[in-house]
Order: sequence, then C-alpha cells, then structure tokens
Amino acid sequence: MVTDNPEKYQVVVIGAGPAGLFAARHLALQDVHVVLLNRDIKPGGLAEYGIYHTKYKMKEGLRKQFRQILELPGIDYFGNVSVGKTSGISLEDLQKMGFQARLVSVGAQGTKWLGLSGEDLQGVYHAKDIVYHYNKLPPQSTHDFRIGKRVAVVGVGNVMMDIAHWLIREKQVDEVVAVARRGPAEVKFSKKEMENIARNLDLDHLDREFERVKPIMLAIGQDLHAARDFILSALPKALEPVTQARFRLDFLASPTRILGDQEGRVCGLEVEDTTLVPQNGDTKARGLGTKRVIDVDTVIFCIGDRVDDEFGLPVQWNEFVKNPNPVYPINGLSYEAYDPQRGQPVEGVFVAGWSREASSGLVGVARKDGENGATALLQYLKGKTANVNEEQLNQQLQSKLQSLGRPVITKDQVWKLEAFERREAERLGLEDFKFKTNAEMLDIIGSA
Repeated sequence: MVTDNPEKYQVVVIGAGPAGLFAARHLALQDVHVVLLNRDIKPGGLAEYGIYHTKYKMKEGLRKQFRQILELPGIDYFGNVSVGKTSGISLEDLQKMGFQARLVSVGAQGTKWLGLSGEDLQGVYHAKDIVYHYNKLPPQSTHDFRIGKRVAVVGVGNVMMDIAHWLIREKQVDEVVAVARRGPAEVKFSKKEMENIARNLDLDHLDREFERVKPIMLAIGQDLHAARDFILSALPKALEPVTQARFRLDFLASPTRILGDQEGRVCGLEVEDTTLVPQNGDTKARGLGTKRVIDVDTVIFCIGDRVDDEFGLPVQWNEFVKNPNPVYPINGLSYEAYDPQRGQPVEGVFVAGWSREASSGLVGVARKDGENGATALLQYLKGKTANVNEEQLNQQLQSKLQSLGRPVITKDQVWKLEAFERREAERLGLEDFKFKTNAEMLDIIGSA
C-alpha cells in the first residue's frame, strides 16, 4: 500500500459522521495524513444527531469508538467548518492547497419534498428537522415545532417510526396516521422500532385496512397473512403505552395536497387512492384518480433526504452523480464523483456514506461504505507521488480557516466539551446532557 512511500499522502475527508470517521481511520492506518473537516462542532453526524435520543448506551458506545479514531496521530480534526460553493471553503480551494484527494462524506444534508400545494403551511415539517430538534443539533434544537393533536406522517420506514415514537410517547398527541403509497407487504420499518408504539396500534383500523387491500395484494401474489403477522410481531415485546393515543397505518394512499385554514394552518391531508402493479420483480403504486381527505392538523414528511445542491458537485435524482464506469470500483460500486456535462470523473474526488447513496441509516452500513470509499481513494493514490509540501499546505489551510470569521474547533477542544457535558449530566442526574446552541458550546470551549 502507500506506506512504502517515505512521504505521506495528504487527503481531506469532508464530514465526520460514521462514514467519514471510519474512512479517515482506514486512510490513517495506511500512513495517509488526513484532515477531517466537519460542519458541526462535535463529530458523529447521524450517529450523534440521528439516532433516537434515548438510546444512551448505543450513543456512548459509538462516541468511544469515534474518540479512538480521532486520537490517531495521523488525523487532524477541524469542526464548525462548512465546505461548499458559498461556505468560505470550496472543493476547488482544497485542491489548490495541494490535497491529493478529497473524500466527501457529508451525508444528505438537504431535505426531500414532494412539491405539493400547501407544503408552506404552518404545521408542515420534515422528519430530519424534528430528529435534529430532539437530538439538540443547532439550529434546529431551538426551533419551535408546533405539533397538533392529529398528525399525518408520510412514509413507512424507521425514520417514520422514530417520529411516531416521539409524537406518541413524548408529545402525547391523540392520533398518528402513517400514510403509505404502497401496501402492507412493502413497509420498511423494523420490528424493533415498531415495539416502541405497537401497543398504541389501532387494531380495528388495521383489520379494516387489510380487508380493503386484500384483493389488490392477492391479485399480484402478495402474502397477506405474512404482512399482517410481521406488523403484529412487535406486540409481545412492545412497551407499555403511556397514553391512549391511536397509531393508524393508512395504505395505498398517495399525498396530493395539504389543506389549510384561513390562518394558514394545516387542517387536512388530501390523498389519492392507489393500486399496486408489478414492475421488474417489485411493485409500483398507480393512482386511481379517487381522492379523500385525512383530518389532521400536522403533516410530517418521512420520505428521505437529498444532498446539498450548493456543495459543489453535480447532483442528479437527489444524489451526487457517480462515475457510471468506475476506474476504482469496490464490489461493483462506484465511489468516484462524476461530471455528466463533461462526461468524466471529478478529478480526485470520491463520495461515501449517504453522500454516495442514502442507506438504511445503520451505522454499520455507513462504516463499511466509508471504508470502501477510502479503499477506492487509496487505489487512486497509487498512481500519484507523495510530493506535496506539507508545511505549505498546512499554512494555506490555516490561513483559510482563519479567514472564515468563526471559531474552528480542534479535537482537544471537542474532548473538553464532552468532558464538561458528562460532568453536567452527572450533576443534573441525567443519562445524557447536550447544549442546545453553538454559542453555549463555544463558550465552554473558550473559543467564543
């Protein structure tokens, strides 16, 4: 590998979530010097700010792994640093400094919307913003989310389950309706996540839904009983309910518009009835033209995310474009950024984690993808000579960081912040403690 060269390659990894952190470790262990730039003050990404906030043991276990990675001498960490076309540091800036490769692992920082009439009404939100809110990621940590008593959540994956969990057990709403374009056989949530709210499941409504969709499922050969058994399999180990809130699953319903009252607040979600048609070994929802209104006062979209259009890489179908014919494929997958207008890869730029493709959200998946991205990058470096003037590169980087006009956080300062938060949690008798604003964190660090 590259360790045969007496001089080190210089690589920048952008994004310090699980994919970026494990990619940085993989590179550092191959004697590559890594500069890790992170938008947030603290590392961890979705492992810190995307996992349900009461999963304390899981989060602390991940934090320990991330500390071990950042303690590697070949990794420099700079937090509170955004990279993008309008962020003060661009991909082109990093290339000009002399970094021989750039690995993008910023995740999917944008939000995906359906473009429906009424999405601008009061009471319409995206799941990502709410997840960031209850996980105390600035600035969403201080946003005022006005949640009503009857909430529609659009989507049937684990993110929807986390939102429903929060709505039912913490916000204690009266009803949550999960709206699914397809049928019971296509739900994406896990039994484990369903266990948090299974005792609030409206079983009478579920029976009626299965009776309604039965002819459509049988017509395309789907197993009605297996789908029902999976949903109900969460009941034996389900948490005891804390309220009488009802959780409903509304299948074969595609949102068409959001209705508002005279004050500009949500008063209903219009959906179109759908049917299922086979397509390439899977199913596709097809609208039937008939519409109905679900009576709700809040709508939360749990439909996935998109990458940031302003980051500086070509975007297509909510993702950064990858080289369709990769020079350095890993397990048949492309990790190389690609410019479709020029018809060629973006020189020296690789993507990993959710920057490459939105996944299930599991940390293990992100870790593997980050390591694969790093492996592809190492193959690219084999054709380069490690002749970068490291001192000059460092001077240019430091000069650029100082020009940003904001405090830049090092890993020693991260340790200081985390130690204070642990002491504060102990003092208050809490499982975990986080500051809600960057200003509070910077004050503790001493960088404000």
